[in-house]
Amino acid sequence: MRNQFAERLSELLMSNNLSKRAFAEKIGVSAMSVSDWTNGNVQPVAENIFLTAEYFHISSDFLLGLEDETGTKSY
Repeated sequence: MRNQFAERLSELLMSNNLSKRAFAEKIGVSAMSVSDWTNGNVQPVAENIFLTAEYFHISSDFLLGLEDETGTKSY
């Protein structure tokens, strides 16, 4: 199973020209946590999914791969 969160967070960081360290500081987590998430080593807890979605003004369903860019559900 593909780790949609890791892929989508990596894409968001790149498209917003934001380093893992800078993003980590903005949402109050360690840079190592963000690195682990983007590498697919660790899944973030619900609170960090929420903070990520809130920061980028997107839905948590999109981050988790449950919907596409248009909001269409994939299940």
